[in-house]
Amino acid sequence: MTWNVRTIHFANSRMMLYVRSLASCNELICKDFFLYVERNQFGLFATSTAQIQDAPAVGGAIPGVPSIEKITFHLLRLEDGVILDEKVFQNDYVNLAHNMGVFLYDDLLAVVSLRYQTIHILQIRDSGNLVDVRAIGAYCREDDELFINSSSQFSGNRGDLVDNGIHYEQPNSNNSFLSGIKQRLLSFIFREIWSEETDQTPRVQCLKKKFYFHFQDYVDLMIWKVQFLDRHHLLIKFGSVDGGISRNTDQHPAFFAVYNMETTEIVAFYQNAADELYLLFEQFCDHFHEASINSLYMNFISSHSNNVHALEQLRCMKNKATIFSQFVKKMLSPLPFNCQSLSPSPYFDQSLFRFDEKLISATDRHRQVTDHPIRFISRRQPNNLKFKIKPGPEFGSADGRSKKISYFLFHPFLPLALSIQQTLFLPPSVVNIHFRR
Repeated sequence: MTWNVRTIHFANSRMMLYVRSLASCNELICKDFFLYVERNQFGLFATSTAQIQDAPAVGGAIPGVPSIEKITFHLLRLEDGVILDEKVFQNDYVNLAHNMGVFLYDDLLAVVSLRYQTIHILQIRDSGNLVDVRAIGAYCREDDELFINSSSQFSGNRGDLVDNGIHYEQPNSNNSFLSGIKQRLLSFIFREIWSEETDQTPRVQCLKKKFYFHFQDYVDLMIWKVQFLDRHHLLIKFGSVDGGISRNTDQHPAFFAVYNMETTEIVAFYQNAADELYLLFEQFCDHFHEASINSLYMNFISSHSNNVHALEQLRCMKNKATIFSQFVKKMLSPLPFNCQSLSPSPYFDQSLFRFDEKLISATDRHRQVTDHPIRFISRRQPNNLKFKIKPGPEFGSADGRSKKISYFLFHPFLPLALSIQQTLFLPPSVVNIHFRR
């Protein structure tokens, strides 16, 4: 059975529920960003002005990170399109592509400011208000700034602290102190290395080799991405400046940290090739996908933690890997996961269907278009083709060498899907509606 493609024209004006204008002045809607608040049936949209690549690093900004004059998050009630609240970031940079810089967990929202290295935690109230909860970056506790300012006044001024050699100069900043999150990270790394040895002489040598020798590398780390593990813990990915603004971070060294927002402590720290983290990911993959304790459909996503076929496929990839550390890096590279990036559609249930994951999968990302239909094979009857799906009609491009990409969006439970097909550098895109009957 082949999924049918139909072009539907909404000619009847009575089918239109509402039209809502979001962007104002020189702002544009970010077409790659949207988050659905299931509990309240709200929708979070984003608009922004143009990106400035060579923006000066002022006010504690990180050099090399672009700037966007205005980023606005709009919270809409989807039932009637009423704009309930807005949150604006000025002269900042948040990676909005595919929700990379924003993560939603129940009513909590984490927004990562790459430019100022701050994790903004907001709460979405039932009333539709976006309320600031905390900001994690320069300070970790609400009274950190007051305490530091009081200490500085007591000591005379910050210049005295510099002259006394107490502080380490933070790269890319005029501040006298490292940020709060960076100090938490360095102290955790120090204590972990300290506890590896019990004798004083080996301990000192170990600290020299593993901590002091790499001290500046740790100081230069910047926050790339963040996701909630639960309401109190964040998984934070650290790396270089170049990797933070790149869509492909596989080639850049990276580290993962688990941060407790209540105690403001780093409770775990791993390199991106750590066997320990990979084993946790292999056994408890579903926990990394957790986006809500109340989500209904997200409980049906297949992973190697809950599906024997996915686990078998993972073990096959592991056995074929020639360098295990490279395999671990590849498997951990998507962490932290983009929010709402997986489709819970039953057509991606690997207990029901077998398909080529190079062409289509539950993961939200663009893929190269194939000339042949994508085949879905029954798991119970291995040679039985249940259905096949084509991205849509061919483009009228005369250049057969043009690279074509496609993107699929499946309904959570209905036999309905959208496919967006595009030839690079040759707009417009072609959108098709597929349904199975």
